Amino acid sequence: MLNKQENEVMKAVYDMCDGKGSCLVSPLEIMSILPEKKKYTPEKVDAILRSLELDDYFDMIESERKGEKMYVITLHPNGEAYDRTRLQTRRSVAFKIALSAAGAVVTFVVGVILKSIFS
Repeated sequence: MLNKQENEVMKAVYDMCDGKGSCLVSPLEIMSILPEKKKYTPEKVDAILRSLELDDYFDMIESERKGEKMYVITLHPNGEAYDRTRLQTRRSVAFKIALSAAGAVVTFVVGVILKSIFS
């Protein structure tokens, strides 16, 4: 399971690859997609990309183009299934919240019924 920063960076990479399976991006291009309020730095983005690479979401080759650092990113099956996994996680959380709310309502109703029986 990815933390919030890894999730944001992985979403940016997934969007930049746009279903092609690989892409050529710079840290600044990735940072332009990320939320501005988080104050991402190129070093922080690089560290997050390295951790995502270790988690087998993609292969990353670092290169340079006109003096600018570039990444060649090739998505692995985990990376290609990222959007589907994110959707499943959202559904799972929504189901757990709905189940908790339903449990609270049932508990309240049973409490009211027992209170009326024993009063």
